[in-house]
Amino acid sequence: MTRPQFQPEQARLIANAFAGEGVDYLFIGKGAAILLGFPAMTQDVDVFPARTRENGERIVRALRATGFELSGELEEAILHGNDFVQIKSGPFDLDLVFAPDGIRGFAEAKARSLTVQGFRIANLRDVIASKRASGREKDILDLPLLERFLQEYERLNPTPLRSAADAARARTVRPQN
Repeated sequence: MTRPQFQPEQARLIANAFAGEGVDYLFIGKGAAILLGFPAMTQDVDVFPARTRENGERIVRALRATGFELSGELEEAILHGNDFVQIKSGPFDLDLVFAPDGIRGFAEAKARSLTVQGFRIANLRDVIASKRASGREKDILDLPLLERFLQEYERLNPTPLRSAADAARARTVRPQN
């Protein structure tokens, strides 16, 4: 049986269910980029949740309410925050990535994240870092297009936050009188 391609409505369903249960998460992967306007397709919804038992319990409740059937094995994997939990027993495919390649931790990623149209989305730089670190051929093939999209996205959506290096440069460069 062929599974449907990722659709923003699927992300909306997850976002609403997770909000209702108070799940701490970010959309990640190509789906996150698509939610920001990246013109591509993917097979599943990728979510980067905080790895705590309480958050896992909230995830289980939200997924069941959304129509996912979770075996005891899947439920335990979620509650334990296994690095990668692939779920194909629901209305669409969902990957819970508790430890994405190339990202040091959830708290740091959350601090850099965006909320766009109610979607909690990992920063595009984190999406790219994760794809680069994965080493998977399909992710490596996506990198040039994602990097060009990042440039255009940041040009159209300048961030008020600066990196530590930018802040240090601003302190050392003083206008000449």
